[in-house]
Amino acid sequence: MIAAFSAFLGIWLGHVAVRKIEYLSPTIWLPTMIFAGLGITCEIFSLLTVHRPLSTFLGILGITLLWDALEFARQQRRVHKGHAPANPRNPRHASILAQHPAATTVDLLKEHRS
Repeated sequence: MIAAFSAFLGIWLGHVAVRKIEYLSPTIWLPTMIFAGLGITCEIFSLLTVHRPLSTFLGILGITLLWDALEFARQQRRVHKGHAPANPRNPRHASILAQHPAATTVDLLKEHRS
């Protein structure tokens, strides 16, 4: 149960956080470093603790955070391709909108289909 809960929580929160933070952040290197640092910290504590449920939780959360650190660059590429919305008020995204014709401010996940 701990492993399942950890995986679900980590993946869900990570997905939402990456989309939101990448949309708002003027740089992606800072959130990438924060997520990577938190992921490494969780992995270290996972290895150091003798409490198996806590070790499981921290191990899964740590790997998820490390994966999310990689997802910031991948999310930015999705913005370039128009697969994720650009934030015109974000200077980094304004530059993407100017340089990449496929970039859009339309959030395809919020579009209603008839």
